[in-house]
Amino acid sequence: MRHPAHSNHRRRGFLLLEMVLALAVFGIAATGFAVALHRMADTAALAQSEMRITRILESALDETLSLPVLEEGETETEMGEPGSEIKFLTTVELLDEMENEEGQLLQEMYRIEVKANWYANGEWQERIVETWRYGRLYQP
Repeated sequence: MRHPAHSNHRRRGFLLLEMVLALAVFGIAATGFAVALHRMADTAALAQSEMRITRILESALDETLSLPVLEEGETETEMGEPGSEIKFLTTVELLDEMENEEGQLLQEMYRIEVKANWYANGEWQERIVETWRYGRLYQP
């Protein structure tokens, strides 16, 4: 026959092994959660950076598109603070042989390209946007 005081004594608390196992499971779960939060923060920062560079590129392209007179050539500009600057190369090129769907030659069509270069994540990054515009679009 068992002694009642002896069996109650064993059920009062956790064994040391149970506590160690519970702490190990909690530690693994907490580590996984911290890694997931860190990756989410990195992804959010990357998305914010991509949105920023996209807005800047679209702005540079819109600025060139709004010029009343387009001239062939390249223009280099820089934006930002030293160490985090973005270098832009805007190229305006006259297209000689561009046709519409009906085979008619389109005259005075320009290709406008804006290329951005910047240093991030230990290497040089590059993004390019381009469009076409009729040369006399904004002329009276």
